[in-house]
Amino acid sequence: MRYYIADCHFYHKALLDHMDCRGFDSVESMNEYMIEQWNKKVRKNDEVVILGDLSWGNLAQTQQILDQLQGHLFMIRGNHDYFLDDKQFDRSQFDWIETYKELNDNKRKVILCHYPIACYNGQYRKSEDGQAKTYMLHGHIHNTQDQPILDAYQDYVHRQWHDAIGGGKEHIPCQIINCFCMYSDYQPMTLDEWIEIDKKRRQSTKINDTI
Repeated sequence: MRYYIADCHFYHKALLDHMDCRGFDSVESMNEYMIEQWNKKVRKNDEVVILGDLSWGNLAQTQQILDQLQGHLFMIRGNHDYFLDDKQFDRSQFDWIETYKELNDNKRKVILCHYPIACYNGQYRKSEDGQAKTYMLHGHIHNTQDQPILDAYQDYVHRQWHDAIGGGKEHIPCQIINCFCMYSDYQPMTLDEWIEIDKKRRQSTKINDTI
């Protein structure tokens, strides 16, 4: 099984009561909860793609976290993953470390980057039954003002028309999903689970906007 997650920010004390307002009493309690949630979901032979900003801690602190996380780990570097620059860091902790990656996931393409990409490779690809075949998975923006801006952009793109490959016109597909850890209660999720989480989040946002 392959899972995805972004912006755990282990040891990032400022996120307890600023920006994310995670509400934990300490980084220790936050770290403990995130590790527990991770290992409830991920088994030893599962794969987890981390979409950046895994840890705010130093090398020793981050190593302590990595030693407790189950699964084979793959790393998309974020802007706060400073531990990767430490010459003492054992990069074999991860199967690979990249800033950008394209993978296949159950006959679909996933575009992986810490930062959301508006016009991503394979965006227009659809299956014969009209389902999207490419998804852009990212992190970085957390649940900030950038999220509704990005949602509005996707809504706008979805309303636009283009010439379909098989002829005729169709709405432009745009599948950009923020795999922010708080959206999944700090658990890595499969592509299908993230699609459903994103769908429910966007529906909830639209309902709240009308109240």
